[in-house]
Amino acid sequence: MPRSSAPRSSAFAAPNRAPSRGSKPHTIRIIGGNWKRTPLPVLDLDGLRPTPDRVRETLFNWLGQDLSGQRCLDLFAGSGALGFEAASRGAARVLMVERSGRAAAQLKANQARLDARNIEIAEADALRLAARLAPGSFDVIFLDPPFGDEALLSRALELAAPLAAPDGAIYVECGETLEPGSIDALAGWSVVREGKAGAVRYHLLRRENEE
Repeated sequence: MPRSSAPRSSAFAAPNRAPSRGSKPHTIRIIGGNWKRTPLPVLDLDGLRPTPDRVRETLFNWLGQDLSGQRCLDLFAGSGALGFEAASRGAARVLMVERSGRAAAQLKANQARLDARNIEIAEADALRLAARLAPGSFDVIFLDPPFGDEALLSRALELAAPLAAPDGAIYVECGETLEPGSIDALAGWSVVREGKAGAVRYHLLRRENEE
């Protein structure tokens, strides 16, 4: 796979986000596992973009419906749609990282509502926290950072790749098809599954030497 020192300028191009419609809560629903069909309030904040139901359904078909015993990192948690879905499906540990105080507070309220003891919520800068985590400590890493920030996603991938266990996976949402060969941090990784839903491109990456 070809390498370069920086991503190509088109690798993460994305449409502009829709403007915020205010801060009233709306809901998402968990689509599988122990909390299937459970609605969860989500603040309607600028930039908060929950992963759609059909994308989550596809992702967890890729990962397998049962995540029992797995350790998951939701690095830009936002609404928590991915992290709560993983926890519902039996993940042993789900660490959600969210910088916004209001969004983090809503995540904590939803965690309490579910009595989700396998979830940890950190109100922190995602990149700074990721830099302090132990290598190989997660089986699945979810990356859904703000669209259109190439440097942010590149840095997030650089930090996330070493955090994945040897047979781990990284899930990425961005505005265009992800090209691992354009990112040094993804040397030895490849996109094994990908899809598109509206303006969202989503990808599942695994190490190439995984059997």
